[in-house]
Amino acid sequence: MKPLASRVLSFLVASVFFFSLSARADVLKIVLDDTINPITAEYVDRAIAQAETKHDQALLIEINTPGGLLSSMQDIIENILAAKVPVIVYVTPSGASSASAGFFILESADVAAMAPGTNTGAAHPVSMFGKMDDVMKEKIENDMAALMRSYVSKRGRNVELAESAVRQSKSFTDQEALSQKLVEYVASSDEDLFKQLQGKTVKLFNGQSVTLNLVGQPMRVLDMSLRQQLLGHLMNPNILLVILAVGALCLYIEFNHPGAVVPGTIGVICILLAAFAMNLLPVRFAALALILLSFAFFILEAKFATHGVLGIAGVVTMVFGALLLIDAPIPQMQVHLWTALAVSIPLGLITVFLMNIALKARANKVVTGEQGLIGEVGVAHTALSPSGKVFVHGELWDAIAAGEIAPGQTVVVRRVDGLQLQVEPTTVPQRTPSGVV
Repeated sequence: MKPLASRVLSFLVASVFFFSLSARADVLKIVLDDTINPITAEYVDRAIAQAETKHDQALLIEINTPGGLLSSMQDIIENILAAKVPVIVYVTPSGASSASAGFFILESADVAAMAPGTNTGAAHPVSMFGKMDDVMKEKIENDMAALMRSYVSKRGRNVELAESAVRQSKSFTDQEALSQKLVEYVASSDEDLFKQLQGKTVKLFNGQSVTLNLVGQPMRVLDMSLRQQLLGHLMNPNILLVILAVGALCLYIEFNHPGAVVPGTIGVICILLAAFAMNLLPVRFAALALILLSFAFFILEAKFATHGVLGIAGVVTMVFGALLLIDAPIPQMQVHLWTALAVSIPLGLITVFLMNIALKARANKVVTGEQGLIGEVGVAHTALSPSGKVFVHGELWDAIAAGEIAPGQTVVVRRVDGLQLQVEPTTVPQRTPSGVV
């Protein structure tokens, strides 16, 4: 009996150990430390899908953002509200902010938390086209306020105060948000937050209740994929402007020097990357037209030599085009003035310089090939009546003339017809080239 009892006991212990391991679920963590844009929305969607697939206990989103695009914010909120795992949004580290679109995301979470010394709010909608008329302003405010009320009330948070962040751009410190029921917890670290959440029951937006047991559970960090990281850098308007300028300059060089290949290849790649990024960003095409117009000014400056007037106009046009290129609600998603100047001035100088060289080269007389022979002066090697031989460019050529030309008489080439020259007599005195008899 003892061996049998021992085997049964071992089996029970192994079973308990196995089920305890299977019951352990990770906490998935992602970090949003940038503006809210389409890549950010894709990153959050991927994290929620992975947390659901692996049956993680919760998804922790650490956030530090000045805000971002309305469409991307709405995508993130939709994914959080539809998530089948608890989503914890935690504003961290100390000194961080979750403003504007970040405030909407914070309030949409199943659990909202902040680190000491952080702030949130200032969620009033902004238009970069200038001051909105009263009707449009009221429409946008009402729409955003309704979106906020639609889920804040169900989360049991302070609806009136949350709405004031939209209508009056109010901001709140961590303690203000905690005391006025905009967030549930203030924690100094992930571990501190998990301790406060230990054993607490969280109600998801779909009505399902989940008891959290996060203390001691392994945490898995999900980084952005390589593609998302590359696109994230491209979404930076300053980098986008540099890539666009480099692409345009390389294509310009290729058009002026056909067959160079390398500038054309680099230019096409840069333009395609810029076009892909602009497809994801709210681009003003009128601003893009201003940038193209600046190139026209640079070319005209080189052609007509206006002593810098058109060149300066091109730089000013490009700077304005760059500053207005992205229609973003926050300054962090716009091209900086110093970036616009740093790109526009050198690009203008380089373009004018290259165009000036190209125009001078085209104005010079051709000295090679058939065109290089036209206008050249030679000597009749034999009598031309009307055809014969002439000595031009150190070579004997078949030639034809309209009248009689005596040997040794100087002639000028008027036309090249295959390997035969059409010449005329000239009165310009010229010595007989050496070697001619």
